[in-house]
Parts: sequence; C-alpha cells; structure tokens
Amino acid sequence: MGSVFARPMRFNGSPRWARHVLGLLLTALLGLSVALPVFAVAPDPAVSPAAAADPTATVKEDCLDPPLWATLDGWKVLEIRAVPGVQDPEEYRQRTVRRLHGMARNGALRPEQLVLQDQPPYTFVGLDRNGRFTRELAVEDHAAACFGISRQELATQYRDSIRTAIARYRRRNTLNAWLEGSAQALLVLGTFILWLRGQLTVNRRLRERIARRQSFPLLRRLRVLHKLLDTDQARSLLQWLRTGAHWLLLLLVSYLLIPLLLGFFPPTEGLAAGLRSQIIELVAGGLSGGAAAIPNLLSILVILSITVLVIRASNAWFSAVDRGQMRIPGFYQEWALPTARLATILIALIGLVLAYPYIPGSNSRAFQGVGLLLGVLTALGSSAIATNIISGLMLIYTRAFRDGDRVDINGTVGVVQERALLVTRVRTPRNELVSIPNATVIGSSIVNFSFSRREIQQPVAIAPTITIGYDVPWRQVHELMLAAAASVPGVSDEIPPYVLQTSLNDFHISYELNAFVIEAGTYRETLSAVLAALQDQFAAAGIEILSPGYHAIRNGNASTLPKPAPTD
Repeated sequence: MGSVFARPMRFNGSPRWARHVLGLLLTALLGLSVALPVFAVAPDPAVSPAAAADPTATVKEDCLDPPLWATLDGWKVLEIRAVPGVQDPEEYRQRTVRRLHGMARNGALRPEQLVLQDQPPYTFVGLDRNGRFTRELAVEDHAAACFGISRQELATQYRDSIRTAIARYRRRNTLNAWLEGSAQALLVLGTFILWLRGQLTVNRRLRERIARRQSFPLLRRLRVLHKLLDTDQARSLLQWLRTGAHWLLLLLVSYLLIPLLLGFFPPTEGLAAGLRSQIIELVAGGLSGGAAAIPNLLSILVILSITVLVIRASNAWFSAVDRGQMRIPGFYQEWALPTARLATILIALIGLVLAYPYIPGSNSRAFQGVGLLLGVLTALGSSAIATNIISGLMLIYTRAFRDGDRVDINGTVGVVQERALLVTRVRTPRNELVSIPNATVIGSSIVNFSFSRREIQQPVAIAPTITIGYDVPWRQVHELMLAAAASVPGVSDEIPPYVLQTSLNDFHISYELNAFVIEAGTYRETLSAVLAALQDQFAAAGIEILSPGYHAIRNGNASTLPKPAPTD
C-alpha cells in the first residue's frame, strides 16, 4: 500500500437552515438579494489546519510546488505535496481520488470506523472492522516534513478530514437533498425572472423619462457641466449612463446567480464554492488594493492641488503684467499671455512628473507599453512639431507681430487672427483664413503695417510709383501728386506727403509719392484711393502716365489720355 503525502481539508459547512434563509432573502431585495449568498460562503476548503504550524519548520526541497489536490464530489480534500518513490504525481492524485470515492460510496463503511495505527516509521489511516484493521492511507515523516508538522498530527488530520468528507458526500447525495436543492433553485430562478422583468420595466421608463425631459436642473447647479453640455448633449450622456448601468447590473446579478444555483446540487456544490471564493477574493483584492492606494491617492491629490494653486498664481501674475499693473524691466507687455501659457505647461509637466510614481500601477507593463507608444509617436513627429514650436516662440519673443496687426507674410496680406505655437492664422481682406506654419513664417520676410503706429506713434506710409515722360516739368508732376494725396480722406496730415524722384529711366522718370495713412487697417483702401486720385489729377492736367512699360512717340499717334466725361 503506497503512502499518501497529502494535507487534509476540514468541512465545517454552513448549516442547512442558513442556506434556506439566504435563498428566501432573494424575494425581498431584487438584484441585491442575489449577492447575499456570495458572502455566506462555507469555510474555504483550501485552508489547511497546518497553516498555523511553526513557520521555522524544515520543508524538504522535493515537495511539490504547486501542490495537487485530491477531491471528492468537487470539494478539495487532500493536498498532495509529495509522492513516494518516482511515481507520477498526477497518476498518484487520480488513484487517491478513486480511493476516496470508493470509501464514500461504500454504504457498509461508517466514518467512525476510520482509525489510526502507529507503526514507525509509518502512521496508518485505515478501517477497523470488528478488530480487523485494513490499511487505507499511510503517512511517513517525509510527508509531515512537507507541512512542518509531526507524522501523528498529520495522520490525525487525515482521518478527521476524510470522515467529514464522507459524511458530507452521503448527506448531500440523497433524494431529499436533490429535491430540496431543486426547489430552492426554482425559487431563486423564479425570483430572478421577476426581478429581471422589473429591471427591464424600470429601465424602459427611465429611458422614456429622460427622452421627455426638456431641462436638467442638476446641470445648472454644476456650472462646469452646464457650460460644457447643452440639453441634447446632457440627454445623450444620461442615456449612455443609463444603458451602461443597466447592462452592468444585469451582468453582475447573472454572474452572482451562477454560483448560487450550482450550490443547490451536490455534484456542482464544490464548483459553486470555488466560484464564490473567487468572487470574494476579487472583492477583497479590490478593497485591499484600494485601501493600499489611499496614501498614494492622497499624495497625488496634494500634488495636484499645489500644482493648480501655482498655475493660478502664475496666471494671475502674468495677467497683471498684461494689464500693465506690474512692470518688469526688459519684459514687454505683449509677452505676458504667451509666457503664461508656457509657464502653465511647464508647471503642469512638473506636477505630472512628481505625481507619476504615486499612480497605482505606474510600474506595470501596461504603463510601460503606453509610455513606449508615446515615445515612438513623439519620435516620429517631434522633428516638424519641434521646429514649428521653436519658430512660434521666436516669433513671440522677437515681437515680429501680435494679434490684430496688419501684416504681409510672404505675399499673404491680412490681419493676424491667432499667433499659436504651431501656426499663424491671417485673415485676408476677402475674409479668407490662411494658416501658415511658423517654420514658414520665421523663414519669410514679414511686413508689419501696424508696428509704427503702436510702437513709435507715427503713421505708416504708402509709396505708389508712376513714370512720366521727360517732356513734363518735374515741378508740375510734384504738384499734381501732392494734390492727389491731399484729396484722399484716408491720408494723414501728421506728416506732410512728399515726392521722390527715384530713377531717370531711358524713356521716362520714376516718381514716388510718400503719403501716410491715418489707420493701418485702411492701408489697402487708402492706397486704392490715392492711385485713383493720381489718375484724375494727371488726366485733368493733360499729362500722360507712361507706367508701366510704354512711352510717348510724337508722330501723330493718338494720345493715351482718357476722354473727358460729357457734360450736360
């Protein structure tokens, strides 16, 4: 007879009336009542009496790890940590299971007939039939050493465990037990069906009620959500939350129902106990993990609070600089808001770095995988993004232009709508929005028409050029051009207009009119009006404008002067 190196299990199951009460509670509390039997779990069969043994006891290195279990009717009975000789552990476990089933099904065997007989170096567990001892299990010192207890103590626990297992097996595998379990299962299943119908009705009515609501007072109380969500968006969000809660509750109650129903039938009672223990372990693990994470969460909360306060203080300080309430030598007022945004990003990154080690699971492979993915994406797009960001910072701190300025960027003329870190957006006179990458802007020549009025309090000038033949006196040309500038309302008189002769060409002379506009925003309109006035003045004086590329030939050809308008 081979020895069984196993650890016994005790079966101190819950009283039968307790299971009756738990089954009846299902009729009182809808879905919540289904969860109650989960917490009324029989003692975990995986817990061994030797758990309280001396932790300093010597355990041999050839013990099985992890151990195997010999089961009876789905319940763990004997924990196998060692096998004699060179036997296969799995085959040895199966033989032990068959022996347990044989003893349990033998109606002539009474559990109290299981006794011990000590014959060093073994202690035998066997049957005493009218003074005749039959060996069933043998325990030696090697098996006891795997559990850190003595051979006699382990043999006593074997006997008690097998007695309890046989008694339980016979009690549960009776006709009355099957009938009772079937009745309880039908009661629980009927209660579940009633609860399911009620839950579906509640869900349908709640969906209809949300769809009919025209306003949500709770949103007005939560000002942040009220600003982010309108009524339709709030209704969609509530419907989504309702659907998610409904299905989550259905899945949870259905999952809790499975071990409850399996626990009413003897063959699946052990499986039900295993499922209940898994649920308990999951809930206990979640609660213990949440409790262990509380200090880290408090640390994260403190770091985030300090970060938010520092960001608010930084924004308030730079806002004061932007309003002119505070002045910093060498720091221009227009730098305040862009610098505030940069400071906010920097402070937020510092806060994130400080809080990251306290995030639960920050050292897990999932976080490492996300970090690797972000690193790859950053490496792929960092070149172009970094170039535009650096160019945007250069545009800000070189003060090339600011929002609202009228500029000419690489042929694009318009008003600056936004000066972001990546692009600059310009609104043209035709109300077209042109987005120009900052890397392109920094490499282009920028003409700022608003700079002079803002920085040096002087108007910007327009400088149209015309060409007139040598046969026209230059003094007369000057007078006509100055008269044209004076006739335009958009021309400023802060600085008197003047004319420059810029070149003596082969067939004509180039004259440049410098006239200053009142507002840079009307630069384009004023230039058009000055050009029209020049045409009117020279046409009235009978002088041909030879721009851009032809000259007068006095051989009888028709004049290029426009005909005078007919008068009434």
